Amino acid sequence: MSRTRPFEIRAEKLLASLSDSGQYKVLQMIQGPMGPVVRLRQENGTSKDVLCFCSNNYLGLANEPRVVEAGIEGLRTYGAGTASVRFICGTFEPHERLERTIAEYMGTESSYTFVSCWTATEALFPTVCEPGDIIISDELNHACIIDAIRLTPVIKKGVKKSVYKHSDMASLRAALEAAASDDEITGQIWVVTDGVFSMEGDIAKLPEIRQLCDEFNAMLVVDDSHGHGVMGRTGRGTHEHFGMIGRNDYGNVDCFTGTLGKALGGGAGGFVAGSSTLTDLLVQRARPTLFSNALPVTVACSADRAIQIVMDEPERVTRLKNNVEIAREKIAQAGFEVIDSPTAICPIIIGETAEAIRMSKRLLELGVFVIGFGYPVVPEGTARLRIQMSAAHTDAHIEQLVDALRKL
Repeated sequence: MSRTRPFEIRAEKLLASLSDSGQYKVLQMIQGPMGPVVRLRQENGTSKDVLCFCSNNYLGLANEPRVVEAGIEGLRTYGAGTASVRFICGTFEPHERLERTIAEYMGTESSYTFVSCWTATEALFPTVCEPGDIIISDELNHACIIDAIRLTPVIKKGVKKSVYKHSDMASLRAALEAAASDDEITGQIWVVTDGVFSMEGDIAKLPEIRQLCDEFNAMLVVDDSHGHGVMGRTGRGTHEHFGMIGRNDYGNVDCFTGTLGKALGGGAGGFVAGSSTLTDLLVQRARPTLFSNALPVTVACSADRAIQIVMDEPERVTRLKNNVEIAREKIAQAGFEVIDSPTAICPIIIGETAEAIRMSKRLLELGVFVIGFGYPVVPEGTARLRIQMSAAHTDAHIEQLVDALRKL
């Protein structure tokens, strides 16, 4: 069949360009559970075990037997799906139980779950913002935040948006001052930041941001998807890292968005945590909860068990921190510069997207699964190998990673 329609012509041209420039992404097929070692399907149909250093499975809970069994029991008890949105007949007891657990874990009054953190963020701003509000965002915030902010003025006419330079408090102050002096800003000022920035691996300056928010009567929203299970003494997140739990009724952060698909079991799902007023508003008005199915109950059960394990076994967080420290030191000794940070994300900046992808392919040949990230995930010229550590990695795994890096 002749492909002459505009979409097909331009799509095939783009795909050919990506292939020719070495930027074409190939999906790797995993033939078993997620863990520090995974089994990949090869092009010839055989299988190969490789070390996985590209997963968000920070605490090794994705295949933890107790987490798996909780999900299986949820499946047996409640079935395969909710078959409904929450306000009709899609709210099951495990949702209520999980949301209590999340609130306890995050140190908030309440929480509410969604099928993903992307959906949670998409629900938040268009629901809580009104004409006369402004959302001020860090320039390196996750794509879900960027898209949610873009969407908000479409749904709520009169909501403004602003961007400040990454972790630049002078830039944030300037944005807040501009908002305070803008006659059209008559409502709430919102400041939103990642807790841990997923591509850089650095952390937000939460105490300084909180101080500025207090000065300008702004509400602080933190997406801590890469901070859960990683930051803080017991893995509660970036706010625990800075000792910011419990300053007021809801902690030092007014609202969190987060994920259940990374350290907290690795299944799926996201949440908003904050005051009961905020979560009740989401129940009543958020379009993703009114028009999209509830989180599958089996995932709610497994995530609830995973969070309980995180709270009961802080030694997992300690093990992760030790692994991160060892890995960063040894990667530097191998001749690579890693952005300094206490997080589990260890990015090695390469530059060109094609080169980062080439290097990731070579690492895979050497038995190490690390992804090369380039445009459009990161800006042109800043492509990188993003190494992600897990508490499940052993010292031997780290040695194999470093040996493969040396061979590059």
